[in-house]
This record gives sequence, C-alpha cells and structure tokens, in this order.
Amino acid sequence: MAKDLVVDKAENGYANIREDGDNVVAMAKAAPSRFAVKSPYLRECLAEFIGTAILLAFGDGVVAQVVLGGGKNGDYTHISICWGIAVFFGIHFSGGVSGAHLNPAVTTTLALFNRFEWRKVPGYILAQVLGAFFGAFIVYIVYYPQFNHIDPDRMTTQGVFATYPNAHVTNATAFLTEVIGTALLLGGIFAIGDQKNQPVSKFTSPAAVAILVIGIGMAFGMNSGYAINPARDFGPRLFSSLAGWGSKVFTLNDHYFWVPIVGPLVGGAVGGLFYTGFVEIHHPQE
Repeated sequence: MAKDLVVDKAENGYANIREDGDNVVAMAKAAPSRFAVKSPYLRECLAEFIGTAILLAFGDGVVAQVVLGGGKNGDYTHISICWGIAVFFGIHFSGGVSGAHLNPAVTTTLALFNRFEWRKVPGYILAQVLGAFFGAFIVYIVYYPQFNHIDPDRMTTQGVFATYPNAHVTNATAFLTEVIGTALLLGGIFAIGDQKNQPVSKFTSPAAVAILVIGIGMAFGMNSGYAINPARDFGPRLFSSLAGWGSKVFTLNDHYFWVPIVGPLVGGAVGGLFYTGFVEIHHPQE
C-alpha cells in the first residue's frame, strides 16, 4: 500500500494526494482537462450534489433496510450510526472542494454569520436538494423489488425517504424538536471549527461531525425522525411523490412537510447565535 501518503488542502480548495510509492489512491488521475469544469462555483455545486447524494444513499439506504426487513436487518441504533457514516463519507467526498455543507441549514447559517457568501447560497441549496433527490433514487432502484413485495400500492413505506412525526407527536412539538436538533448541529459545527476553542484537525473534523449527528439522532430522533436538514427531507420527499407514493407525502399529518424545512433553518440560526454569543465573542483578543 502507500509508502508516503500526504493530503493537503491547496489554495484552490482541492485535496491533493502526493503520488509516492505504490499508493492505490494515487492511481486515480486527474480528469482530462477537456472534461474538467472551469468554474470554481460550479465545481463547488457539483461537489455539494455528489456529497449530498452519498449522504442520502447511506442514510435512506439503512432506513430502507430496517423498514423493508421488518426490523430483522437492523434497528434504530443501526439507523443512527449509519447516518453518522453517511455524514462522514459525504464530507470526505466534497469537503475539499465545497466545504461539504450538504445541508441548507448549514449554508444559510454560515451566510448569516458572514462565513459564506450569500451569492453562492441559491446554487448550493439547489445542488443539495438535487443530490438528495438522486440519493433517494439510488435507494429506490436498489430496493425496488422489496418495495413491490412489501408495499405494492405504495401506501405505508413513504417513511423510508422522508421524515414524519411519531404517533401522538404534534407538528408544534416536532417543529421544536427540529429546531433544537439543528441548533445542536450548527452549534457543534461552529465549535468544531473554532480555532480558539480546542479545534479538531482537518483530518478528524468529518468524524467529529459524524459523531455529533449520531448523538443528535440517539437523543432527539424519536419525535420527528431528526431531519435537521431541509434538503435531506424535501429532495427524497419530492422523489417519493413522483415514484408512486403520490401527493399524500405532502399532506400527511396536517401538511407536515414544511416542518423539516423551516424548523432546521430556524434551528441553524439559533445554534449559531448561541455558540457565538456564549463562547466565540468572549475569546481573548490577540
């Protein structure tokens, strides 16, 4: 394997791998220039697309396995852990190019706190939603025979793709849960990236965010399924409406679909405000 593998983040935002020895990873050559995207912004959007697609392929994939398997092929713990794995590899796929937001709540919160350019926000969010849609499509084609066997009329398995509130949970409670869960997510991301507060390295930050998501799922997932990401919910929800589940995915539970969109956007801003207000602005000035 590799004799000397060094990963650096270059000025252009890409993760460059030194080709020393017989490194298998180094065999992945750069794409021919005629196929390379010239626009830095478009490259970032493409990275957000593929990163979010990876996120949903793993995330909705584990939900499909648990739901369609009737609990014989996993349980809620498996779902929580696999969503962490989804985040981990989604970040690795896109982090060096786009920063791996993979989540409109992350994108808008960073912009609100002047850590990201507002002009880039629309393209990032569109790429995230389309990536989530594509990730749901991957899960659908892989498990298509199982869907036909378990739910041929597409009446009961819509929860594989998008989140819905648990029984006896009101939309108001679910909204509050999404706000708190996403506040913890963005507060944690701000903490992980704070260079004055025991920051993690660029090599361990994907794992730190992944563990954070696992913790949110295990602590606050029961009420609403912890979407904590508008693209993660809306993209697959839109796909499921077109793939046979119909318009009910938008009307179930008193038109619940807006909760995992608005809740995380509000929660992200709350989390960023809490971290900056209680920790970041109080660092000693150098």
